[in-house]
Amino acid sequence: MRFSTLLNQPADWMDHSGPHSDIVITSRIRLARNIRGAEFPGWATKDTRLALLAEVLPAVEALPEMKSGFAQGFEKLTAIQKQVLVERHLISREIAARSAGSAVVMNRRQTLSFMINEEDHLRMQSIRPGLDLAAAYEAADNADTALEETLDFAFDADLGYLTACPTNLGTAMRASAMLHLPGLVLGDQMSQTIQAVNKIGLAVRGIYGEGTESLANLFQISNQHTLGEREGDIIVRLTKVIEQIIHHEGNARAKLLEERPAMLEDQICRAYAILRHARIIASKEAMNLLSMVRLGADLGMLPQESGPLMDKLLLEIQPAHLQIGVRSKLSAEDRDLLRAQTLRESLQDLAEPKPLETPDDGEVGEEDDPEGGEAGSESGGGSL
Repeated sequence: MRFSTLLNQPADWMDHSGPHSDIVITSRIRLARNIRGAEFPGWATKDTRLALLAEVLPAVEALPEMKSGFAQGFEKLTAIQKQVLVERHLISREIAARSAGSAVVMNRRQTLSFMINEEDHLRMQSIRPGLDLAAAYEAADNADTALEETLDFAFDADLGYLTACPTNLGTAMRASAMLHLPGLVLGDQMSQTIQAVNKIGLAVRGIYGEGTESLANLFQISNQHTLGEREGDIIVRLTKVIEQIIHHEGNARAKLLEERPAMLEDQICRAYAILRHARIIASKEAMNLLSMVRLGADLGMLPQESGPLMDKLLLEIQPAHLQIGVRSKLSAEDRDLLRAQTLRESLQDLAEPKPLETPDDGEVGEEDDPEGGEAGSESGGGSL
């Protein structure tokens, strides 16, 4: 598959069809593996990395799921092409800085991808739409099992899979979900939610993972501990916590509908108007406005199909996507002009928002939350 085909092929995880897709954008499983006896990529010479790549790449390409997929060495990808893959969450920012000796392989549906010679020799990633960590893990585990037949992974009976970073020892698995949480943000409950999640050993990160800020009210929730826990236990525990956050986000939205409908309506209508008519718009502002329009679709102010459109636009307005679309490197000002034009053209047929339908008195915050706390409370909707 050519890079141009990859760009024109919508990823399956973008189809807005998974469980709880109004709040959970994607579920992701990442497994780290290393070849026994080989130096970790960060310490290895270029020749060593190239030799390792020659061993691992054919094994990955031979997987049935990779038939007619995309495979490319990083020395053959331009900086903009690498950034496009980062923006699509298919590779990490770290490996995007690599050149000869590193490669990426992914299937046509962009649901299963492999990074060779990133921090570890091999990192495999499975993505599914909505809250479906179990299905994401099954796909990653099947690929892992198949690769173990031809590759000798470094494994210790006490420490589990050996990794470049000690924090990944054990299962070497990171399970995460990307959540859209505008209700908790607008209701000033996000900080309490983050604190509660951190207290139980999970991490909350920005849109592109560790060290990045949250944009468009998108947050990644993931496990932090990989040693001493089984993969299935991690997934069950993380799923339960995410289900509780979904519950709290629903309560937060309902609370805003009941107590601050004018503010909510105003935010959504302002976002719609700016996106429809702006001539210059920066990436950060555009993403936050698209988040509000997506919320408007979830609340019935806009057609339901506009939700997936917002998810699609969140990618298409990113800097690298804009530049690769016009096959030219653009200045920041030119990107802001093109971004505004892209949004106007994409949203020109989107109907104006309808007035909110507020709930009847007594419908908000009366149900018990899963842990026995009072749903929709001022302190953040109950404990996690």
